[in-house]
Amino acid sequence: MVELASDLGGGKTTFVQGLARALGYTGAVTSPTFTLSNIYALPDGREIHHYDLYRLGEAGVVGAELGEDIGEPTIITVIEWAGVAETRLPADHLTIRFEVTSDTGRKLIFSGSGPLSDKIVHQLSPEPPV
Repeated sequence: MVELASDLGGGKTTFVQGLARALGYTGAVTSPTFTLSNIYALPDGREIHHYDLYRLGEAGVVGAELGEDIGEPTIITVIEWAGVAETRLPADHLTIRFEVTSDTGRKLIFSGSGPLSDKIVHQLSPEPPV
């Protein structure tokens, strides 16, 4: 599970667009702000389930849906505004924080909350110069 964290307009949906393209998805990727979730079927049989919980005060029914998605090996779950469903999130998940550096620039900060996500962060980190 991947949590995307930033202010409004921070680049979260743009990141999901890039992720989907990198995994072979060729359709439109849009913000699920009003629909709460979008599903993108990937060519290898996996799916990206993209949630935007900005408009929710509590997880409610979406929390139950998240419970079904998270941990399913064929589903990549990506959540914007995940704090709304904090009690439904797995203890071990990847968080990507977006810092706006300019109108078009972003700095991404990756952090893990357990052994699997920490391993991913380590793999994404640049090697120190020799």
